[in-house]
Amino acid sequence: MTGHNLALPLLLSVSDVTRLIRNSLEDQFQDIWIEGEISNLRAPSSGHFYFTLKDPQSQLRGVLFRSGALRLRFALQEGLTVIARGRISVYEPRGEYQLIVDSLEPKGVGAFQLAFEQLKARLSEEGLFDEARKRKLPWFPGTVGVVTSLTGAAIRDIVAVLRRRCPVANILIAPVPVQGEGAGERIAGAIGALSELPQVEVLIVGRGGGASEDLWAFNEEAVVRAIARSRVPVVSAVGHEIDVTLSDFAADHRAPTPSAAAEAVVPVLDEIMERLDELDRRLRRIVDTLLQMQRHRFERSLSVLGETRFRIQTQAQRLDELWDGLTRAFTEQLTALHREMVERRHVLLAQGPRSLIQRSLVVIPQLYKRLEQEARRGLVSKRQSVAMQMAALDALSPLAILQRGFSIVHTVSDGRIVRRASDVAVGEAVQVTLGEGQLVCQVDKVVSESIS
Repeated sequence: MTGHNLALPLLLSVSDVTRLIRNSLEDQFQDIWIEGEISNLRAPSSGHFYFTLKDPQSQLRGVLFRSGALRLRFALQEGLTVIARGRISVYEPRGEYQLIVDSLEPKGVGAFQLAFEQLKARLSEEGLFDEARKRKLPWFPGTVGVVTSLTGAAIRDIVAVLRRRCPVANILIAPVPVQGEGAGERIAGAIGALSELPQVEVLIVGRGGGASEDLWAFNEEAVVRAIARSRVPVVSAVGHEIDVTLSDFAADHRAPTPSAAAEAVVPVLDEIMERLDELDRRLRRIVDTLLQMQRHRFERSLSVLGETRFRIQTQAQRLDELWDGLTRAFTEQLTALHREMVERRHVLLAQGPRSLIQRSLVVIPQLYKRLEQEARRGLVSKRQSVAMQMAALDALSPLAILQRGFSIVHTVSDGRIVRRASDVAVGEAVQVTLGEGQLVCQVDKVVSESIS
């Protein structure tokens, strides 16, 4: 050695080298965008996605963890070209570098549009959009269910049109959020709840216009399936006329606007009454014309057939009687129709939510009293059971044994329980635990023979 300090070689473990490489890569590639085609896609039960991003010359392993996968609007599939944003890291157990993906977007088409097309194709294959399963809307529904937000213009338009066109129709509203996280599940639940109510005969589901992201709740699979399962016909009224959602395809009727949906589900009551009045007037004119024709015919016949004058007069009288009978029948029919409409309105009012709530409130005090009685009986039973168990524990307690005159002997040096005389030596200190108090003794003599 010459006096110069020689550098000693740095000995590193494989884990040390891998960790240094990982830190170096993570420092240099913290936030990068990569375009590539997805291959070797795996989706285990953990919810993570493992895949390879490749181009014609190279490939790179990638992983999208469950938290990021839950935010995807479209389904990952083999051969899909995507733009991935993330950071480069090293998977130390295998010493492989990989891309940890924070977000994914399909290249050339938006995530919302791709998710829309994928779900539309899948549900269409199941037959949810078939025209054969769509039902006609009821002509004169007694109760109309509405699933929408209470804060938007859509509910005001719907209620205003329903009240203007058919004031006797009941409106049952299920308020829900129409955009944002969890809106789809809330909408689907409201559709299912309203469609099961026996008084509801048709549903309006929708909201006002907005961007495609704002309308996305009505593209969610849960909402589409809830519409398809509905017991009653559903009218979809999402956005404006140019907006299209998967709810439109599944619904029995698609309305371009919420106002148009309200116009589609109920008739104009005034028009019905005007139509009935017009039919009444037309029928009266027809009957009058026929009678006039018959009278003219009979009068002409009287001049030619004088001998049949009496018969003709009889027939004329008969016609008068028929006219009176027809008039009475028509009047009775109109009266019966009016009475039926009044009775139906009373029935609908009796089946309304206010009547149901009032009837339900009657049984609440009875149920509360029964619950209180059952709770008291259960508490008494539990107290008795606890008392019995405490008595059993007291009987098995070592302290109870000591109270009967027995004792427990421990060595003072290490706390061992003395079970045999040979466990201690002469002169050794022992501690005797009694029913009340303790004794510290010194062994003077050890007798190993058993006591017979």
